[in-house]
Amino acid sequence: MTYLLTFRCYGTHLPGDARGWVDRTRGDHRGGARAPNAGLERYARSLLRDEPNWIDRDAAAIVLAAIREVCAFRGWQLVAAHVRSTHVHCVVGGVDQPNRAIADFKAYSSRQLNLVEERRLRWAREGSTRRLLTCAAVDAAVRYVVQGQGEPMAMFAGASPG
Repeated sequence: MTYLLTFRCYGTHLPGDARGWVDRTRGDHRGGARAPNAGLERYARSLLRDEPNWIDRDAAAIVLAAIREVCAFRGWQLVAAHVRSTHVHCVVGGVDQPNRAIADFKAYSSRQLNLVEERRLRWAREGSTRRLLTCAAVDAAVRYVVQGQGEPMAMFAGASPG
């Protein structure tokens, strides 16, 4: 299976966010974004246990290298990846447990970042796993990851699976 996997940096996209947000408590994370709510965002910010984690270009290169390492070790095909200042998108083939893939990407990345930066909370809980059932869906996801994210930070674009 091929998936579009997305995970966010800790504290950079909170409930109530003006960009829209997902209410995981209602189980509607596939149903679209909720309207902004400044009060809820302030409350969510007050609950943070650490400062928000923003990725700079040096850290983005480390995260991308760690993702590539995980894929090589697990035998997954990294089709595309883009590490941004607040989140990471990956299109990965050969994955049978997408939540495990996200957990591995976060763990390997954190381990490498901890060697060069102060240890901290780096990633938000969980992530998004979108199963890509057709070649057209994979191609669209790759275009989104490679071309739809603005100015490139750390990016990889390989061959499509199959």
